[in-house]
Amino acid sequence: MNAATITRQSKSNLALAFISLGRERKRDITVFYAFCRVIDDIADSAELSVVEKQASLVKWRQMLQAAAPGEPPLAWDVRALIEKYSLPVDMFEEIIAGVEMDLSIRRYVTFEELRVYCYRVASAVGLVSIEIFGYRNPACKQYAIELGLALQMTNIIRDVGKDLEDDRIYLPQEDLTRFNYPETELQHRQYNERFVRLMEFEAARAREFFSQAAAALPREDRRAMAPAEIMASIYRGLLRQIELDKFRVFEEEYRLSKLEKAGRIATQLFKSFLNLPPQTSV
Repeated sequence: MNAATITRQSKSNLALAFISLGRERKRDITVFYAFCRVIDDIADSAELSVVEKQASLVKWRQMLQAAAPGEPPLAWDVRALIEKYSLPVDMFEEIIAGVEMDLSIRRYVTFEELRVYCYRVASAVGLVSIEIFGYRNPACKQYAIELGLALQMTNIIRDVGKDLEDDRIYLPQEDLTRFNYPETELQHRQYNERFVRLMEFEAARAREFFSQAAAALPREDRRAMAPAEIMASIYRGLLRQIELDKFRVFEEEYRLSKLEKAGRIATQLFKSFLNLPPQTSV
């Protein structure tokens, strides 16, 4: 399966963001996205054992460096991409390390521990992406880091109920304690005032990362970062939708309508064309 097919079948918000790119950069970011999708699918596979998953991820680490017998065509494409843009291989390895965390970690005691996970599975993706998008100001790297944290925290908030099905709790244990909402209540999907306060706290954290990302985006890189800003807008809208519905994540699967996504994409493309500053609020 080639990169374009992997990306198309994923039906991801990220794929929608590529609309703002020229043909060559769109092709290149599609290769990178396909790599991220394949790595993530390995970790989430219901058919593979943990040992098999670990072996597959080790093989991908090796394929980042050199060709391997029987490797998928995507591996060659990824190495060509790394060479073309002089991409930092350590960021690809960080992404692999992030999905590996899901093989052994099902709880996070503190937010600082969770932040490492978010950095690896989201901020590292952003740091590679901006190299492909093209930027001039090194401060853009901080933008990528902050936006990655914002997007991943929004994912965590949205997927609380879904993650429970796999016995995963990404909400830091220290936060559950802070709001006197024990894990037993979470496992039983108890929706109460303490849960809402806990989720409001996590949403405020996500909003702060969105704000920090907006503040970090250099003026001269606004147009180049249009794909990232499309993602930011869609996820800000998603977070706002969840907040307005009071975090009914145990029973609802939140997503923006196609019409609202289209509106946000059009707005960001217009702002990019005019080189307007990014939105700072959800």
